[in-house]
Amino acid sequence: MVTTDWGPIIVAVVLFILLSPGFLFQLPARFRVVEFGNMGTSALSILVHTILYFCILTIVIVAIGVHVYSTKPDPVE
Repeated sequence: MVTTDWGPIIVAVVLFILLSPGFLFQLPARFRVVEFGNMGTSALSILVHTILYFCILTIVIVAIGVHVYSTKPDPVE
């Protein structure tokens, strides 16, 4: 049987969606420190969210070790 670890892929996709600047929150915002649900972005906000994404992804995958395995049966010959 062939096993595939989908944990890092699932975590990366979910974090990418949730940490998109302006989707849930924007840090730093244009007029405040944090704005929620404004669907806007800036270059500084993209940089801050990229650093947050990398840090959280590294902690979840390396330190916590999230694993989701799927098995695929061997092909019948």
